[in-house]
Amino acid sequence: MTYPTSIPVTYYRTAKLEDVNVFYREAGPTGAPVVLLLHGFPTSSHMFRNLIPLLADRYRVIAPDYPGFGGSDAPDHREFAYTFAHYADLVDGLLSQLGVDRYAMYVMDYGAPVGYRLALKHPERVSALVVQNGNAYEEGLKAFWDPIKAYWREDTPERRNALAFLVAPETTKFQYVDGVADISRIDPDNWLHDQVLLDRPGNRDIQLDLFRDYGTNVPLYPRFQAFFRERKPPTLIVWGRNDTIFPADGAHPYLRDLTDAELHLLDTGHFALEDKLDVMAPMIRDFLDRNIGGR
Repeated sequence: MTYPTSIPVTYYRTAKLEDVNVFYREAGPTGAPVVLLLHGFPTSSHMFRNLIPLLADRYRVIAPDYPGFGGSDAPDHREFAYTFAHYADLVDGLLSQLGVDRYAMYVMDYGAPVGYRLALKHPERVSALVVQNGNAYEEGLKAFWDPIKAYWREDTPERRNALAFLVAPETTKFQYVDGVADISRIDPDNWLHDQVLLDRPGNRDIQLDLFRDYGTNVPLYPRFQAFFRERKPPTLIVWGRNDTIFPADGAHPYLRDLTDAELHLLDTGHFALEDKLDVMAPMIRDFLDRNIGGR
């Protein structure tokens, strides 16, 4: 793998979509193949801060924050639909503003249903997939999801309030350190950064709305899988095999529908980029160079 001789500049920008300011990071040549980075919970495009410079010498890299996350606006949940369908529409709108009609997608955690919904809207636009601990199969929804599934079945204040632990500081830290062999490789600024944003007034309800709406993704799994089978985008799966939230049970089924996918299970947890960037970046760079090119 050849790394850039100079570090590309990352730009921190905002687009107005539906009267909401959507923050995004952008780097790389305007005319280069596009790589769209879609973040998970409870973080933002911040999770890609170290990967972006390693791709942006040859690729145009775009990493948005969904409303309620990172640097994007967080409208009151009673006035704004915090749904995965809405997020997919907003990302689609951002790409239209930026003149992007073809892209590889890196999807992680929440980024998977956002990205796969976007793929259903525009299947011809997806040039490749990088999947990192992002689920599209019911086999991947194990015990961690039981209280969330209970909320899907019974939308009551009691079920909703029972999920408050998911935005607590100890849970945020857990998502970064669980399953990691050497915690000294994890920057503690990660959970501190995320928790400050989770603790903003009104953000708890935003996240609880999203936990409820995640249930709308599961009935779409067969359509996501049909997209994989029918379009067969080149796919790299780099998955933290020790992840409690999205365990490796959800990684293997991709190979049923994407028979040529490259699967790598790494000895780490949920936020694999934080301690395995040195392993993942060469894999991702090589995969992109072979499948979508770069100049």
